[in-house]
Amino acid sequence: MEDSYKPQDIEARIQQQWLEQGTFRAREDDPREKYYCLSMFPYPSGRLHMGHVRNYTIGDVISRYQRMQGRNVLQPMGWDAFGLPAENAAIKNRVPPAQWTYENIAYMRGQLQRLGFGYDWDRELATCDPSYYRWEQWFFTRLFEKGLVYKKTAVVNWDPVDQTVLANEQVIDGKGWRSGAPVERREIPQWFLKITAYAQQLLDDLEQLDGWPEQVRTMQRNWIGRSEGVELHFEVEGEGEPLTVFTTRPDTLMGVTYLGVAPQHPLAARAAQTNPTLKAFIEECSHTKVAEADMATLEKKGVDTGLVAIHPVSGERLPVWSANFVLMEYGAGAVMAVPAHDQRDYEFARQYGLAIRQVIHPNGPDESADLDKQAFVEKGVLRDSGRFDGLTSQQAFDAIADYLHSQGRGRKTINFRLRDWGVSRQRYWGCPIPMVNCASCGPVAVPEDQLPVELPRDVVLEGAGSPLKQDRSFIETTCPACGGAAERETDTFDTFFESSWYYARYTCSDYTGGMLDERVSHWLPVDQYVGGIEHAVLHLLYARFFHKLMRDMGLVEGDEPFKNLLTQGMVNKDGSKMSKSKGNTVDPQELMDRYGADTVRLFMMFAAPPEQSLEWSDSGVEGASRFLNRLWKAVHSHVGAGAVPPLDTAGLDDGQKTFRRKLHETIAKVSDDVGRRYTFNTAIAANMELLNEIGRFDDASDNGPALVQEALDAVALMLAPIVPHICEEIWQALGHTEAVVDCAWPVVDTTALVRDSIELVVQVKGKMRGKVSVAADADEDTIREAALREPNVQKHIEGQALRKVIIVPGRLVNLVVG
Repeated sequence: MEDSYKPQDIEARIQQQWLEQGTFRAREDDPREKYYCLSMFPYPSGRLHMGHVRNYTIGDVISRYQRMQGRNVLQPMGWDAFGLPAENAAIKNRVPPAQWTYENIAYMRGQLQRLGFGYDWDRELATCDPSYYRWEQWFFTRLFEKGLVYKKTAVVNWDPVDQTVLANEQVIDGKGWRSGAPVERREIPQWFLKITAYAQQLLDDLEQLDGWPEQVRTMQRNWIGRSEGVELHFEVEGEGEPLTVFTTRPDTLMGVTYLGVAPQHPLAARAAQTNPTLKAFIEECSHTKVAEADMATLEKKGVDTGLVAIHPVSGERLPVWSANFVLMEYGAGAVMAVPAHDQRDYEFARQYGLAIRQVIHPNGPDESADLDKQAFVEKGVLRDSGRFDGLTSQQAFDAIADYLHSQGRGRKTINFRLRDWGVSRQRYWGCPIPMVNCASCGPVAVPEDQLPVELPRDVVLEGAGSPLKQDRSFIETTCPACGGAAERETDTFDTFFESSWYYARYTCSDYTGGMLDERVSHWLPVDQYVGGIEHAVLHLLYARFFHKLMRDMGLVEGDEPFKNLLTQGMVNKDGSKMSKSKGNTVDPQELMDRYGADTVRLFMMFAAPPEQSLEWSDSGVEGASRFLNRLWKAVHSHVGAGAVPPLDTAGLDDGQKTFRRKLHETIAKVSDDVGRRYTFNTAIAANMELLNEIGRFDDASDNGPALVQEALDAVALMLAPIVPHICEEIWQALGHTEAVVDCAWPVVDTTALVRDSIELVVQVKGKMRGKVSVAADADEDTIREAALREPNVQKHIEGQALRKVIIVPGRLVNLVVG
């Protein structure tokens, strides 16, 4: 064993051994229980950042621990390779996106390997490879045949910088999730997936996910947004079709004083033809995106359309306003406004001088609602509501719904906040949508024998917009249905399309005969998924949706793709998230060059629990390096002392028993910390304490070195998932021939935990006055006598009558005197 710790030499050699021996290659014919651990795959941006390092170290620690539990572990890695950054880099560097992407993949693969992650590289995939995306094209055409895909002209979120459409989930605070540019509203033909057809399943099956953080499940419940209410119709004077609205508060119907329609609503568009003010307002709204989350703080604006609606119960004539707080994509793009009982409607009514009519009153006789300050939004009792007076809000829900239904003007229904997923993007570097547009036949799916529709790679990107839209050699084709001239779809898929099924493709990434084969049933569901909480209503929702689609096509089994989910916190520096724009990034490569991969891994796991944010500390990294050097020196000193006799557990003295008990208490704690709680920081801290105990243990008897050997063996095994390279080296130095990566997790010797004696606190009238040591199996009389003999205790009870002795087994004795 070398005198000093040289991580770079050790790590390169051990990584080569793993590679040559196929250590992490997962096999389906392995008889052991399977365990599929997956970390969200990276976008190949060029270099790993510390967020990557943290994410992938967590997954690797879990995978290695499960391997030591005797499980057949699959831990794959690949590349989420399509996306806008490749186009931006291509424009900046004058290189094709494919070249830039594959060069980045090669470099980042090397970085991941240097960090020692135990991936099965035989299963590596890149979503930009036609062998991958041909199967999602095939899948899309099958969904089209089943009626789960459709194309329509829709008002969309347009990112003017990235020149593409964004899904609602990709608009954050009114801005594009990647560019940060204010989002505009445009009407564009788009392809949609009917995720709404699975809304109830997506909601119900959240109950199966008890291994997910409740925060993520709550976010998905809120995003799906199931609400029970009434759909009702207001006739509009001079219009052939009624105005349909959805409300969860039909009890407030008699308080409606106006109706609101979205600026994009067809009624507003028709009225604008003769209303210049309305036309200008609609134009203004077309350049702003209103996120639902912004509604509370939004400045309410609107214009009277001049249209008049008829109340479905009272027959009252109501003005129809176009308002910026009404969203076309939610409900039918129209709302019934009840200013007295909805704060948003109240603010709008106060601003424009519209009537406010209270129809719901508090239940209590002494309660009142002050409508001079705000709307009364609670439920209560109906007044000024005609035939419905005196009913509670709950009673009125049914009564008003039934009345509307009997008049053919409404019905009870269930509504979802979730909207169908628009998957069209007007970008080049993405998977081509496998559809042909024929003047005679309409949209036609590309036949399976013509897949994949490959993305042309010999293109030059010169600015915003997709070159596919000018590439006639790509566009011009023949219709698969009639054989006539036709044009290919030039939009590409939203990149979340690729990441919605990659977890399944890892199980059979080499299969060329279809999307998935029978191996998927062996490995799914993923036992542990690791990734950021920012994907709660993006990737995680879409992947759940895709899994159900694949299940219904007979491609996978089970309802859910990910059994357990761990959402790691961010890596911060100087109090904010690491980012290039803030100039506070730390390059993992520089740290690996200086300290080695194990030091980086150790710091990342020690600095904070996985689900919490981690604050970067240069001194913390140095501290991690010092600990590994101390571990190395401890092993070097022990090995240098010569051969170690076998341990005689029957002949241990009290000091040796105490040392061995500390060792096995540590094994028990670390096993729980790593295996159940995922608190890797406390597991590392426990090993640091144990190493300190080893340093203090000075015993020249035969059992002394044997106990140190047992303790160092345990440290090597317990830290092997976290710092695998140094543990492999010291394990061999400690005299073992089997690789530590193939060893079992250390087992607690319960007999070592048994104490011959225990120390009890002695209290007098609840205050500690001393401690006594008694045999672990001492009876209550013995404990009582020992407590009464304690000198300091005797001082505090002298001259007083002993009234009661309270014994809490294993902890304390309380003497009550008076």
